[in-house]
Amino acid sequence: MVTNEKLRNIAIIAHVDHGKTTLVDAMLKQSHVFRSNEQVNERVMDSGDIERERGITILSKNTAILYDGIKINIVDTPGHADFGGEVERVLNMVDGVLLLVDAFEGPMPQTKYVLRKALEQGLKPIVVINKIDRPDQRVDDVYDEVLELFMELDADDDQLDFPVIYAAARDGIAKFKMEDMNDNLEPLMQTIVKEIPAPQGDADGPLQMMVTTLEADDYVGRVAIGRVIRGSVRPNQNVVVISGDHETKAKVGKVYVYQGLKRVEVDEAGMGEIVALTGLGDVSIGYTVADAENPEALPTINIDEPTLSMTFGVNTSPFAGREGQFVTSRHLRDRLFKEIETNVAMHVEETDSADVFKVSGRGELHLSILIEQMRREGYELQVGKPEVVYKMINGQKCEPMENLTVEVPQEYMGAVMEALGTRKAELSNMTELSGYIRMEFFIPARGLIGFRSELLTSTKGNGIMNHVFHGYVPYKGDMTGRSHGSLVAFEQGETTGYGIFSLQDRGTMFISPGQQVYEGMIVGENSRDIDMDINPCKKKNVTNMRTSASDEAIRLTPPRILSLEQALEYINDDELVEVTPENIRLRKAILDRTARGRAAKNARK
Repeated sequence: MVTNEKLRNIAIIAHVDHGKTTLVDAMLKQSHVFRSNEQVNERVMDSGDIERERGITILSKNTAILYDGIKINIVDTPGHADFGGEVERVLNMVDGVLLLVDAFEGPMPQTKYVLRKALEQGLKPIVVINKIDRPDQRVDDVYDEVLELFMELDADDDQLDFPVIYAAARDGIAKFKMEDMNDNLEPLMQTIVKEIPAPQGDADGPLQMMVTTLEADDYVGRVAIGRVIRGSVRPNQNVVVISGDHETKAKVGKVYVYQGLKRVEVDEAGMGEIVALTGLGDVSIGYTVADAENPEALPTINIDEPTLSMTFGVNTSPFAGREGQFVTSRHLRDRLFKEIETNVAMHVEETDSADVFKVSGRGELHLSILIEQMRREGYELQVGKPEVVYKMINGQKCEPMENLTVEVPQEYMGAVMEALGTRKAELSNMTELSGYIRMEFFIPARGLIGFRSELLTSTKGNGIMNHVFHGYVPYKGDMTGRSHGSLVAFEQGETTGYGIFSLQDRGTMFISPGQQVYEGMIVGENSRDIDMDINPCKKKNVTNMRTSASDEAIRLTPPRILSLEQALEYINDDELVEVTPENIRLRKAILDRTARGRAAKNARK
C-alpha cells in the first residue's frame, strides 16, 4: 500500500443555501487560480443557466487547488434531496468531507441525508460552521446540534472527534476559534491537509477506476470522470470497461486532470487522482475501467430509487409545432434516453403508446428541472400529473414517505398544521427559533405534491420547507385532491378584455386579453369544485344603443401566472401541462368537450 501525500480529495456537503459554492469560490480566489485582472462571476462553479438563475447547484462539479505543494481536489455537490443521486456517486471519489452548516439554521434535513451517506462510507468529516457574520448567529447551539446529529447517525469514535472551523465564506475568512483575528482561509486549508487522509492504494498494480460522473462533449463524445483506485492511466492505454457480467474492450483517448476550473491534459495520472477520460465509447456511470490484462470489477454504486413518476408525451394540442424545434416522438425519445446516461437517479420507460414515455425521478424539482432544460433546448412536450411510485413489499402496497421540515413565523403555525393535517402528515418534532417555529413532519410523498405553493400562499411567502426521503411504509389511505374545478375554454380564438371581464367573478383567471386559446385549454380556476366551460373570446356586440355606463373602462383583475412547478402541482389526473419554448399552458387531456363529458359519464358508472 502506498500513500500519495501530495494529494487530498474532499467533497463539500451541506443543505441548500448554506454556502457550499460560495466557499469554493473563496478557496479558488485565495489559491490564485484566477489572474489578478480576470473578471470572475459569483458562484463560478454553478455553470448552468438554471443553476445561476435559481441559485442552486444541480450537478456536482470538480475543481482543484494547490496549497503548500499539495493538490486538493474539491467536489462541489448539490444540496437538494432531489439530486441525492449526484451526491452519493461523488462521495466514492473522496476520502473526506467538509460539512457546511449555517450558523443560524443549524443542521437541516439535507445535512442529515448527505452526512449519513458520508459516514456510511467511512469518510473523515471536517465541520465548517459558516455565516458566523450573521447578526442572529448561534454558533454554540449549532455546534451542539451537529454533535447530536453525529451521535444520532451512529458515527464511530474517530468520526465523532471532528475538527471544527468557523467561517464567513462570502468574505473568505476562516478561524480555529470565534475570537481569532484572521482575514483568510488559511486555517481551513491547514485543517484539510492535516485531517483528510491522503489517498492510499496500490500505485503499481493493474488499473482500476470507477466511473462516477459523465459529461457529454460534442467533439470527443462521452467524458468519463472518476478516481483512479489502483495503478495509473495513460493516453492510448488498452483497457476493459466492465458493467455487471459484461466486458467491452476500449482504448483510452486523452487523460485529463483538474487544475482550478480547467481540465488539463496529462501523460499519466496515478493512484488517488480524479481524472477525466475520453475515447471509452459507450461507458456509463457505475462502470469499472480496468487493465486489459487483469480486468477486475469494483463494487457497483447503490443509488436511491425514484419516488415520483410523470408521463412525457408528444404535444398534441392545436398549437403543436408552432413554437418548438423538436416536436416528434423520436426527438423526445432520443432526448430522454440521452438524459439517463448521465442522470442515474432518473428512469425512463416506454409505454403502450409510442408517443408517451414514463419518466421517474427523485422528486418534483428533479423532474421539473429536466422539463425546463428541454424547453430551453427547443422541445415541445406535454406532461401529466406527478404520481408517486408505489411498491409491493411482503404482499402489501407501500408508498414513499418523506421527512418534512417547515419553518414559519409563529402566527402562521395553525394554518400550516391544518393544511398538513389533510395531507396525512404526522408531527414528530417542534422547536422555536427567535420568532420562527420549526416543525418536523413525517408525510407521504404524494402529500407534498402541490404543498409548496399552498405553503407560500398561507404564510404570505414567509414559509420555508425542505424534505428528504425516509423510506417505504404501508399505504396510508386516500387523500382529498384539489378543491376547485377548472375554467375551460370551449372555442379557439383570441381572448378579449370584454370576454374575460364577464367571467372573472367565476374564479381566478390564468390569461390576459390578446392571448390565443384553444378548445379544452384551461384558462382559470373555478371558485366552485366543478369544471366549467366558458368563452373568454366573446366580443361585445356593436349596437347603436348607448347607456350611461357603456363607455366606462373595463377593470380586469391581474391574472395568476403559473410557473412550471406550480402548473405541475395544479393539474388533476385528467389534465396535462403543455410545455413549449415560449409558453406553459394547462389543458384537458381530452380537448373536445362532448367527448370529455362522455368519458366522465363512463367513469362514474
